[in-house]
Amino acid sequence: MALDTYRAKRDFTLTAEPAGAEGKGAGQTYLIQKHAARRLHYDLRLEMDGVLKSWAVTRGPSLVPGEKRLAVHVEDHPLDYGDFEGTIPKGQYGGGTVMLWDSGSWVPKGDPRKGYKKGHLDLELRGEKLSGHWHLVRMPKRKGEKNENWLLIKAEDEAARTEDAPDILEEAPDSVKTGRTLDEITEGAPAHKGGRKTGAAKLPDFLAPELATLVAKAPAGAGWIHEIKFDGYRLQARIDRSAGPKGQLRLLTRSGLDWTTRFGPALADALLALPAQTALIDGELVVETPSGASHFAALQQDLSEGRRDRFVFYGFDLLHLDGRDLTREPLLARKAALAALFKDAPAPLRLSEPFEVDGATLLRHACRLSLEGLVSKRADSRYRTGRGKDWVKSKCAERQEFVIAGFVPSTAMANAIGSLVLGLHEDGKLRHVGRVGTGFSHRIAADLYRDLSALARARSPFADKLSADARRGVIFVKPERVAEVEFRGWTGDQNLRHAAFRGIREDKPASEIIREEPAPTSVAARPAPLKSAVKLTHPERIYWPEDGITKQGLADYYAEIWRFIAPYIVARPLALLRCPDGIAKACFFQKHGWRGMNKAIKLAKDSDGEEMLFIEDRDGLIALVQAGALEIHPWGAPLASLEAPDTMIFDLDPGPGLGWADVVAGAKDVRARLEEAGLPAFVKTSGGKGLHVVVPLKSEAGWDAVKGFAKSLAEAMAGDAPDRYIAVATKAKREGRIFIDYLRNGRGATAIAPYGTRARPGAGVAMPVAWEEIDALASAAQFTLENAPARLANLERDPWTDFRASAAPLPEVPKHRRGRR
Repeated sequence: MALDTYRAKRDFTLTAEPAGAEGKGAGQTYLIQKHAARRLHYDLRLEMDGVLKSWAVTRGPSLVPGEKRLAVHVEDHPLDYGDFEGTIPKGQYGGGTVMLWDSGSWVPKGDPRKGYKKGHLDLELRGEKLSGHWHLVRMPKRKGEKNENWLLIKAEDEAARTEDAPDILEEAPDSVKTGRTLDEITEGAPAHKGGRKTGAAKLPDFLAPELATLVAKAPAGAGWIHEIKFDGYRLQARIDRSAGPKGQLRLLTRSGLDWTTRFGPALADALLALPAQTALIDGELVVETPSGASHFAALQQDLSEGRRDRFVFYGFDLLHLDGRDLTREPLLARKAALAALFKDAPAPLRLSEPFEVDGATLLRHACRLSLEGLVSKRADSRYRTGRGKDWVKSKCAERQEFVIAGFVPSTAMANAIGSLVLGLHEDGKLRHVGRVGTGFSHRIAADLYRDLSALARARSPFADKLSADARRGVIFVKPERVAEVEFRGWTGDQNLRHAAFRGIREDKPASEIIREEPAPTSVAARPAPLKSAVKLTHPERIYWPEDGITKQGLADYYAEIWRFIAPYIVARPLALLRCPDGIAKACFFQKHGWRGMNKAIKLAKDSDGEEMLFIEDRDGLIALVQAGALEIHPWGAPLASLEAPDTMIFDLDPGPGLGWADVVAGAKDVRARLEEAGLPAFVKTSGGKGLHVVVPLKSEAGWDAVKGFAKSLAEAMAGDAPDRYIAVATKAKREGRIFIDYLRNGRGATAIAPYGTRARPGAGVAMPVAWEEIDALASAAQFTLENAPARLANLERDPWTDFRASAAPLPEVPKHRRGRR
């Protein structure tokens, strides 16, 4: 009989263990009993052929894939042993305390009897603590061995954890049946109510946060919720009103640092106004741009300047509340409790709203709006500290932390850095990954120079020997500081490509910085742009001081998006807004050649001998960057048909008192009028305040006809709705109205190029968008030099793909209604 060995080892007049009988049927019970006998071990039991096949796992199960745990095969146990929890008397076989540590069901992959006989059980566990794909593998018996030894191995799947993640044995040590500890079972303590301890759970001083694993794409299917990924500081808000005035609130970083005093009284007062005696809230502190996106550089700037009026704290999880430990509750239950707590919360506090939609669709939408990405979470998961796979993150652009190992002083500004030398830890050694030379404001460049100079050291901290180019001009430093950097992929020699500095991470130790994998395929799959033959002088010269964007940063942007902008600026007369020393110094328009102009910038003449600038290729564009051309304004006609424009543009410029919704409505009105006249209409943000409605034309009509048509349409709109629109440039009359600027359609008039940058604070970009996108935008400056490449990399389809193919002839007589005079 299968249970003879089990019964022979026990005296059932002394032990409370069940004698049991063999069962019938094909049940799939799974359980693990934590057994404090001579040595603590964990007994794995799987129902098969009416009994519980059993293995003593000496060190307990591990969730790390590939980690082998010895599992000694022991006698079969009866099915009713699966409910046993208690103490086996000393002197009896297995004397000690038994806890029901986990229970559920198991699903074999393939025939379980054949697998068991062969010595390889491939199975899925569906327990309260353990889940996912596992292997039980029998080891060959060695000479003299009495035991039948197997190995219990976790397979790679979404339930697996990394080596640095918390151990499930320490994270969840108590009984799933009664909520008791081993000591409480030994002492005969009663079961806790609902399987949990009675009384109030102690509010922990700090709980290491749950961290998300990077994945290439957002997960699909049911069972997941998705949240917008924030670009700020992860904080744990600990509220304890019993701790006295000074101890009532603490704001803790992800590593447990106390940053309570850094964020001012308004945030503290708001958190203390929540209706809770004790609480532990997981969230993120951010500063948002006017477009509504969180922005880490803006947060750092506010902290350095002592500004505290823009802080927003997004709560996304609730771990403890008024004596209740919520970490074992499903995520959706914790979310519901957090929503109730945040109901009517003061202004600095907001709830991170979850989306239960398709992850891929939501990620595409987030990327089109130039957000950072998504965090996707299993809706039924408990809160588990450390990095696991219940939470995963998918990004719109490659971005992570790097160790600062050195710097190169600026050649354009005294006592400032020009670039940072970066590294990553790999197998315990620091490896060189290149430099970042843009993203520093004047203030940050000076602050970093002062801070890093104090950490200077003579020898390189890198394990690998650097090339002469990599060492040139570098002042090495102790590798103690961490920088967050956005980049556009990796070069063949594994250096960063087109990197931009985003801030210093004071909340993350340098020793923990390793390369994140996998990179988003939408970005990593793009080929690296070819190098330009144009050499940049003083590449660290800062063009946008408040945004820290350098000459090199602008060149990197145009190299990245060349294929998008080229059709709108190549072989066209150009007017340039040049700011050779950046937007904070003198800027001037340039329509003609100048002394020392790079030969990649070309000159042409019209029929009257008037000189015009143009470019033919990407080297020409980089030459414009070298010349400080921060705005590029092409004509509405190519050089090949200079007197027959192929583009008509309507610039909607809102007057004082109008909001973004008014501009969007105006653009839609222009579109409707154009389509009524049989003309296609495309739209782009201006990078400033308004929208541009742009029409591709067949090169047939002359300048006067195109300008006349545009004027007629603008005047018709102003005539039909004089309280909303104006068609004259008089600024005094624009209050509460939109100026429909048609004057950009005259010969020699220009408008900002699609994808072109603006010489204004914020480094806005004129971005082509789809008509269905404009309602979701927050402003005309939503897209910037910083976030535009990520948007373009994640577009499924360029909204202006059919721009030239849609060209139509200019109607001879406008079909729209003429306005009142």
